[in-house]
Amino acid sequence: MESADQQSSPDAGKSPPAKPNPRMSTRNRLLFFLTAWLIVLMPFLFWWNTWFGRHLSDKQLAEYLQDKKHPRHIQHALVQIGERMSRHDSSATRWYPDAIRLASDPVEEVRNTDAWVMGQDTSGAGFNEALLRMLADPSLTVRGNAALSLVRFGDATGRPQIVELLQPARVNAPDAGQIADTTALGTSIHQGGVVAKLQVGGDVGAQRTTKIRSPITGRLRTLYAQVGQQVERGDFVATIDPSTEQAWEALRALYLVGQPQDIAAVVPYERELPDIPDRVRQQALETETAIRQRMK
Repeated sequence: MESADQQSSPDAGKSPPAKPNPRMSTRNRLLFFLTAWLIVLMPFLFWWNTWFGRHLSDKQLAEYLQDKKHPRHIQHALVQIGERMSRHDSSATRWYPDAIRLASDPVEEVRNTDAWVMGQDTSGAGFNEALLRMLADPSLTVRGNAALSLVRFGDATGRPQIVELLQPARVNAPDAGQIADTTALGTSIHQGGVVAKLQVGGDVGAQRTTKIRSPITGRLRTLYAQVGQQVERGDFVATIDPSTEQAWEALRALYLVGQPQDIAAVVPYERELPDIPDRVRQQALETETAIRQRMK
């Protein structure tokens, strides 16, 4: 006979009964779904408010053009006006005085967009003159866009500024200080992107960090200051190679207005290098050919 210790319990080998899962309360479910909805909605709202392709009514255009607190609203309105101009929509002419006014706007991005927009209609009264004034703008990209737009007018006055678009942009220190950090060589940088960080101020309590920014969109080519190095205001810190689009637009313009002395700036883009796309290389070859044909 088996002892009591050896006898099996009727429930031996059976799993313990499963505990019922606690149900999420209605309040928690609502909070969960609201949070998930916001996670999806917020990026959409950001995109919707910054996307320049969103259609604006005439009333919105008029309001956006005067919105000095939100420069991107002004840019949005200018892009929409430019699209109307490219479609030969006569309704755009009512805002031409605003386009001329914005050529001297204090915000670089606004002037840059404005220079492109005025090139969309070569019949716009006052556009040519405004673009000529913009050739002296402190911003390289604004000068370049103004020069490219002038080519549409058959005006080659901005040819030196177009050649400048093909050359590496110089980056200078905005203040005296010590280099605290740098971006890696070869990194792609947007216009206004950080090339290096500068520690300004001698006293520890009074020190502040200044960002040294790129004047163009492109790729960090060279660094002339290393971390820990002391620099003075205006010192040469780095160079940025132009972006593919900037180089391509400049080469297209020089195809029409380039001169023999510009060939030296064109030839580097004819080389078979990994960072030079085929379309840019082909455009460079065609641009040099067009310039040489004008020499005959």
